[in-house]
Amino acid sequence: MRLSDLLGLEVKTESGEGLGHVHDVRAQLSSRTLKVTGLVVGKVGVLERLGLGAPRSAARLRAHDVVAWSAVVRCDRGGVLVKSGTEPQ
Repeated sequence: MRLSDLLGLEVKTESGEGLGHVHDVRAQLSSRTLKVTGLVVGKVGVLERLGLGAPRSAARLRAHDVVAWSAVVRCDRGGVLVKSGTEPQ
């Protein structure tokens, strides 16, 4: 699966709660690797992807509606499953 395959997938918790759809992927670049750190799932993510209504501070933008990659249990073409109790931050 490619990172681009994640875009648009529905994100649900193990208990079945829908958190939205993946609008973007957060990653951290080091000298040799790219490490996925989170999935942008909320309304702010939609606005960011479209380039509309984004807050002036990039730090504020990156802090909202992101599900930590460490919470992901499984991802496939059917969607993304995250641990129960996971909330976008």
